[in-house]
Order: sequence, then structure tokens, then C-alpha cells
Amino acid sequence: MSRFFDNYIMVDWSASSKRNTGSDSIWIGVLRRDVRLQLRFESYNPPTRLLAYQQIHELLASFNKRGDKTLIGFDFCLGFPHGTAAALKQQGAPWQAMHAYLSKEIHDKPDNDNNRFQVAGNINFKISGGPFPFWSCPPKFVQKNLQPKKTIAHVEGGLPEHRLTEIAAKTASSIWKLYAPGSVGSQSLMGIPYVAKILVGFENAKIWPFQYDFAKAPEENFENTNIVVVEIYPSSQKAKPANGETKDLAQVRAIAEHFAKLDENRKLGGFFTIDKTRNAEELEIIQSEEGWILGLA
Repeated sequence: MSRFFDNYIMVDWSASSKRNTGSDSIWIGVLRRDVRLQLRFESYNPPTRLLAYQQIHELLASFNKRGDKTLIGFDFCLGFPHGTAAALKQQGAPWQAMHAYLSKEIHDKPDNDNNRFQVAGNINFKISGGPFPFWSCPPKFVQKNLQPKKTIAHVEGGLPEHRLTEIAAKTASSIWKLYAPGSVGSQSLMGIPYVAKILVGFENAKIWPFQYDFAKAPEENFENTNIVVVEIYPSSQKAKPANGETKDLAQVRAIAEHFAKLDENRKLGGFFTIDKTRNAEELEIIQSEEGWILGLA
């Protein structure tokens, strides 16, 4: 069995409301095959999400043109905790319904100005009529339905605080926290609509594990797929910044190199077959709504 992918794109996303580069901004790390089929690394640090999407689209289109297969990973949640779509009365496959909902509700301007806190407050109102489940925001965005601190606890039988993959990761943050260090909620709100655009824009793109057939081997799943979108957790790799590198850049480089090495050693395929480690009920939740972090057992 040969390796699955020719190129690896790893993205450290940002929910910044202003143009930003350097530390705590968007970093796109790319391991691509050159004319000699050797991997070489390059990086991009676009100041806005729109420019980041355009750069990613350009890369994917270029790789597609030469018939390459590309693994692209984003460092935010691609799905929501079990029951979110139903709580919002969204129809269809839960993961797809949430992607469509956010694509409609989120407005992201070319200068990074956005309405994520308003959208989160609206979601809270629709789900609970109050400041639940999203929480944490800057003072100027505090409202009745969105508070700076968690005011309502998650209870058994209600919306979970964490997805199954975050429980397994032990250190991953909850999507419901929108602001302050360690939060991932805002990145997810601002990133999912762009992932949805990739899936619509490229007919040969699929998102794992939502569009993955666990009854088939990995090579069968990827047979007619040139682009595989996954969720990643860059902090899982110990990255030592090289001279001139930011921590974020080092992390996307390290995780790209990690997946490439696994693929070269014919071990990457095993990480797509999470059905071997999860029971049927968990797998249904993961595949229909929550998603999973690639590389997590």
C-alpha cells in the first residue's frame, strides 16, 4: 500500500476582529511535493481570513490540477457537541446543518470585522433563552444572552460541555468558550463557513469523519477523493521554533511533518479507522455531528 497523500496543508486559524500577522494570527503550513517528488515546506501568514481562504483555495486548485491528493487540517472544531443541531431545530445531517447555519449567520468582512458574538448570543437565546451554552466575551459584547463568565452549568442529559474527542484529548478546550486564552469557540464559528466553502467549491473534497465510510478501507474511501479535510490539534506535537519562527508557525510545520512521516511509513491510514476503538453509539455521534481530531486514538 502506497502513501495516501502528496501534500499536507495545516492551518492555525484566528478569530481576530482586525488584520493581524505574526504571533496569534493565521498560519498556513504546507508540505508539498516538488518536481523530484521531494517534500518541501513553505508557509503563509495572511492578515485576514478572506485572504487565508483565497490562499488555501489557490493551493488546492493547483494541487488538483496536477492530480495530487491533499490532506488539509484546521485547528478548530469541525462539529458541535451532540444535540446542538436538534436544539436549534435544524434539519438534516447535524454536522451539515450546523455548517449551513453558520454559513448563513456569520458575516466576516474583508478587514476581519465580524459578528460572531452576536451570532453566539442569538444561538444562546434560541437554545436556552439565556446565556447558555456559549460564554466568555469582551465587555463591549456582554448582553443578556452572552456573559463574560459561565453562569449556567451543563447537566446530564442536556447539551454536553465537551465533545467525545475533547474528552479523549483531555486538554482540548470546549467549543462553548468564545474568548480568552485557550478558547476555540470563536475560531470554530469563524472557520466552519470557510470549510463549508471548500467542500462546495471542490467536488473531489470530503470531510472526515463526516463523509467517511467506515465499512470500507481507507484506500477505498480516498480512491475518488483528492482533498480530505480534517480537524487537527497542533499542540499534540512538541514543536521547537526554528530561528525566526513563531510558535504557531512551528506547530503547523511540526504537525504537517508528523502526518507526512506517518503516511510515508504507511501508518496514517490507521488513524482514520476510529471505528476500531469506539462503540456503535459513540461512532454515530462522532460521524453525524461531533467530528474527531485526526491522530487521536
